[in-house]
Amino acid sequence: MTIRGLRWWIVVLVFLAAVLNYVDRQTLSALAPTIQADLKMDDREYANIVNLFLVAYTVAYLVSGKLVDRLGTRTGTAVFVIWWSVANIITAWAQGVRSMGACRFLLGLGEAGIWPAASKAVSEWFPARERALAIGFYTMGATIGATVAPYIVIKLAKFDYAGNLPFIDAVFQHGTGWRMAFLITGAAGFFWLIPWLIFYRKPRKSKLLAPAELELIEDGEGAPVEGEKGWSWKQVLTFRPVWLLLFGRLITDPVWYFYQFWFAKYLNADRGVGQEGLTITWVVYAAAGVGSLVGGWLSGVLVKKGHSPVKARLWIMLGAACLMPVSPFIARAAGMPVTLTLTVVAVFASLAWLINISAIVVDVVPKHSVGTVFSVVAAGSTLGGIAMNMIVAAMVSGPSSKPAGFLDQGFKTLFGPLIEAVQGKGYEPWFIAMAFLHPLALLFLWAGGIHRPRPATP
Repeated sequence: MTIRGLRWWIVVLVFLAAVLNYVDRQTLSALAPTIQADLKMDDREYANIVNLFLVAYTVAYLVSGKLVDRLGTRTGTAVFVIWWSVANIITAWAQGVRSMGACRFLLGLGEAGIWPAASKAVSEWFPARERALAIGFYTMGATIGATVAPYIVIKLAKFDYAGNLPFIDAVFQHGTGWRMAFLITGAAGFFWLIPWLIFYRKPRKSKLLAPAELELIEDGEGAPVEGEKGWSWKQVLTFRPVWLLLFGRLITDPVWYFYQFWFAKYLNADRGVGQEGLTITWVVYAAAGVGSLVGGWLSGVLVKKGHSPVKARLWIMLGAACLMPVSPFIARAAGMPVTLTLTVVAVFASLAWLINISAIVVDVVPKHSVGTVFSVVAAGSTLGGIAMNMIVAAMVSGPSSKPAGFLDQGFKTLFGPLIEAVQGKGYEPWFIAMAFLHPLALLFLWAGGIHRPRPATP
């Protein structure tokens, strides 16, 4: 028995993993006002907790890609989903800033691995002309996860456990609502594992794949060589596109991280939107989902018309960079409808860019080393996210009366003058900065020659 269009069913499973990944990630930011009040956590402590997640994410990125290349996509993905699901569940027992930070650190160690695994799945199951669309589709899972997370977790947090489920309230007592939100969303990952372990195999080893679809997947590339040795770290780190793409994500991914971790807080602090009203952020994350899908589809259209895959991605990235200058007007908009409309445009463009810069990795790297290279490039993303968190925290908090943590101290040592310049200025300087990051990155990629043909090995 074969399943028609099996490659799309595979990417649906990756899409669902991305949904779960972002629901678990966004649980903290969606419930931030409640959790901060409950655990007596200020904005700098919140930023440090987010950064602990991102530090772990960065470390995990550097090793998870190599792990996926060695274990294989099927086993590697299962390991990561189990890890982050357990980490999210134990967050329900966090009692303060330190324990919450430890739980988020563990979450970051597991969550990073899904992305190199997903890119490797796409490299194994899709021809070049469909890869960006496939990446856009599973990335849309992340944005849908971020979209539905507030609706799911806020309702779970607001449920009357004392009146309806007193035995649960007796277990947690303090903060039962938000604790149950972490517990339930974390448990969902174990249900996802069942179809993944049943259906995922490499195309040539799958008994459910029709010969015609296998031919389409290989599409002139030929069968992958079994046992082909992956690149060494020296080969990875001497491959010029790795550094070009790493820098591109380092300075542009902070835009998307801001909308994940800070935009709800911005609406709460500067626009007066209450905890329940923050469900309005679904509009922003829905725009991100559309951007990821449309960005991938458009570059696929250009590939079909004869453009090289890398140049097709760059054309779409150029269009996205041209839209980002709307960002400064978000903070100055008079009302919420205009604010959200401009935000939708910026987030749409940011995700269309992200899909295509991610697809370039799959375009220029052999399948046997996609996971490793993708993880190194993506480590630049989380480093940029950490820097953004420190900068935005300084902008919105001003000088801290509490002793600086190790992240604050380290960042201040490197960027002390910058922190002092923006300290206490509010969110507006960051909205201005977001207008220039994508155009700058595009100039860097083009000047570095990312579009020029090069050998597939360093």
